[in-house]
Amino acid sequence: MLIDEIRGEELDEFFEAFLALETIEDCYSFFDDLCTVNEVKAMLQRFRVAKMLYNDNTYCQIEVETGASTATISRTKRSLYHGNNMYDILFKRMKKNKEK
Repeated sequence: MLIDEIRGEELDEFFEAFLALETIEDCYSFFDDLCTVNEVKAMLQRFRVAKMLYNDNTYCQIEVETGASTATISRTKRSLYHGNNMYDILFKRMKKNKEK
């Protein structure tokens, strides 16, 4: 994993902070404190691109709907299909949670 180069106690603690968030409103407040609006927009765009790729949308459809560049779509596709499988796990968990 690429992130292994910064793995350690501080990053573990940072991730534990995310796991401690309990509500959507907690997330709004935390990300408002942590990130700029543009940083959140960039993460949201990557998430939307991944979701659309996962649902078999074309590059053209993704570009039009998200405004993402082909480079961003390509990079996200690489993570989706050749990464740590977390998009698949996450989308399946989200679907399962919606069904409850």
